[in-house]
This record gives sequence, C-alpha cells and structure tokens, in this order.
Amino acid sequence: MESWPIGVFASVDAGLGVAWNVISELKLPTIQLHAPHPDKRTADSARALASQLADMNVQCTAVFGGFDGESYADIPTVVKTIGLVPEATRQSRLQEMKDISDFSKHLGCDAIALHLGFVPEGPSESGYDGIVAVTQELCDHAASNDQYLHLETGQETADGLLEFIQHVDRSNLKINFDPANMILYGTGEPIEALRKVGKHVRSIHCKDGTWSDQPGKTWGCEVPLGEGDVNMEAYLKTLKEIGYEGPLTIEREIPQDPERQKAEIGSAIDLLTRLRSEILG
Repeated sequence: MESWPIGVFASVDAGLGVAWNVISELKLPTIQLHAPHPDKRTADSARALASQLADMNVQCTAVFGGFDGESYADIPTVVKTIGLVPEATRQSRLQEMKDISDFSKHLGCDAIALHLGFVPEGPSESGYDGIVAVTQELCDHAASNDQYLHLETGQETADGLLEFIQHVDRSNLKINFDPANMILYGTGEPIEALRKVGKHVRSIHCKDGTWSDQPGKTWGCEVPLGEGDVNMEAYLKTLKEIGYEGPLTIEREIPQDPERQKAEIGSAIDLLTRLRSEILG
C-alpha cells in the first residue's frame, strides 16, 4: 500500500463512525472500525465482514473498543466513565477488549485500540499500578493474536504517556495519535506532543479542534478538518519527519447529522489529498 492512504473511522452497527454504506461511496482504501455490538463479535460475523471488505477493496487497519456506560458529556464525566481506568467496570471491559481482539483476529486485523481513560500522572499516584497491570494483561492477550494495542491520545500529556508506556513495558503497545484530542482536552500542543511520542505512533486520526478558554477544565470544540487549531499542513509535515507512513484516518463525529458528516469528510479528503501530494511529492 502507498504511503498515507486516506481512511475513515467507520461503524457497522455501534458507536461512532460513518455508516457502512458511506464507506463504498467515499471509495477510500482503509478504515478503522468501531467494534460491533457483542452479539456480532463472532468468528462467523468477522469472516463475513472480512469478505465484504475484500469485495470493496478496503483494508481494516484497527478495531476500536468502546463500552456501555461511557460518556463524553464533560471532562469530569470522562474521568469517571471512560476506558479501563474506572475500577468498577475494569474487569468486564478487559474481557470485552479480549473478545474484540479475538474478533479482530478473525477479521484479519492486526491492531485493536481504545481510549484507556484518565491515567493518573505517574506511579506515585493512587491506582496507577492497577492500570499498568490491566494494560499489560490486554497487551499480552493481543500479542497472543499477533496484534498491537493502540492507545488513543488526548487524556494525558505526551510526557505522561511516554512514562506510562515505559512502565507497561510491552513491545506491542503503540499510540493512535489524535491531534485534536490534545486540544479538546487541553493536554498540550499537538505538534510538539507528536514529536515527543513519534517513535510509538502506529496509527493516527486526522481531526481538528479549537482550544477551550479554560483548557483542561472545559471542552474545546471539534470543527471540520482545516478549520481548527491543529494546523494540518504542519501536522502532516511532522508525520513525515517522524517517518510515519500509515493511513491518514479521518474522524468526524456528528452522527446526528449524517449528511453534514459526509460532506465534511468529503472536504477533509480533498484537503488531505492536496496536502499529501504537496508534502510527499
């Protein structure tokens, strides 16, 4: 596959991402997939899906987990509800991620991904060791399926993420870098963060956003690609600098307005196609 194939975040039946029929309309060569509902995560469903994707000439490059009970209503709610950090749901969600890993193996996809949640800043903080341990267990399960585990950026600083990766100490733990999330959560300048964590980046999102007037306390705002504070040209140039050659996966989450979503993804494809040809030549 050529460098920087353009892709989109998609969904069969669950969660975020463009609807299935839109994938073929967009004629893109890659997708990241939001994991389907539990009853659709069987080996047979995975193989059927793999066959559909092959017919469409589309490669699935990562399967993302998401869980019942998660809410992105505001930053304090994210802290309480997202990923494997909340202790009350940790074991059931770990099992769900293992199931997603098994489903992804039958799909022929070598990466699973998720928002881990708000990891405490450093090993001296309460609860840190437990989150390291659960991540190690999930990495080991993914490794048994010849897979990588990608952590999506946003909820921690670049330095905090590097320290966490070092403590987990698993060679298949990688990063799905989302520049807009750094801005939305107020955790750091995305280009600077990308340079810091670059060697661990194995997949990315192309998403844009604007800073909140109280970064880290209230949300920034997600906006169409090229209209926010990321600076897409600088982002792609930095991806080239760090040697990233994987897909440019567009994520634009406005499921309540599918027509607008499709139009804005279309504009994002045009922007990325132009920038890619200018930067890669």
